[in-house]
Amino acid sequence: MFPLRDNVQRRTIPFVNIALIGINAYVFAVELGQGKRLTAFVTHYGLVPAAWTSRAFAASAPDALSQLVTSMFLHGGWMHILSNMWCLYLFGNSVEDAMGHLRYLLFYLMAGVFAGLVQLATHLGSPVPTIGASGAIAGIMGGYFLLFPKAKISTVVPVFFLPLVVDVSAFIFLLLWFWSQLYSGLFGLGANFGGIAWWAHIGGFVAGMYWLKRLKPKKRP
Repeated sequence: MFPLRDNVQRRTIPFVNIALIGINAYVFAVELGQGKRLTAFVTHYGLVPAAWTSRAFAASAPDALSQLVTSMFLHGGWMHILSNMWCLYLFGNSVEDAMGHLRYLLFYLMAGVFAGLVQLATHLGSPVPTIGASGAIAGIMGGYFLLFPKAKISTVVPVFFLPLVVDVSAFIFLLLWFWSQLYSGLFGLGANFGGIAWWAHIGGFVAGMYWLKRLKPKKRP
């Protein structure tokens, strides 16, 4: 399933979300300019579990703690960044509108950091960098799940290889999405540079629901 749009009415301009999309796009442009240095660049700024558990590996990646943040702004290719930024735009605008700008920024970063920690815990010792904003975006989706469960999301659903657009409630859409991540994570489909960090998605979604309650978003009239 691929989401196209929702029917949530927004009252404010999502300055923070626009800035986050812009930062991700800028960092991706920097990646494209790395050339032969790309692997070293991703290893240094991506989230590498081995940097937390191996002294030898930590020596070449001394900023292990900062990787929890920097890894959120790296992406592994055009499809990776485009799909992530679309979901950030679609869900993040409404969540920022409900929470307020500064609380939304804090919410985004905390969800992303927690997603990274969950990925670390499930892949201890791995030398493969985990990159992408999807953990933080999963947090946004977790917040959206609680804020707008009755919203309608126009979704592309393949039926016999033909794209069919249907309106699905946010509750059903996000519940199915979370279940797909949990199913994949439990069956051991791990993360690598060209793969998917299932447990970062799971951790981010749960963190989003948790931090939404703690940061107390503004009530909509």
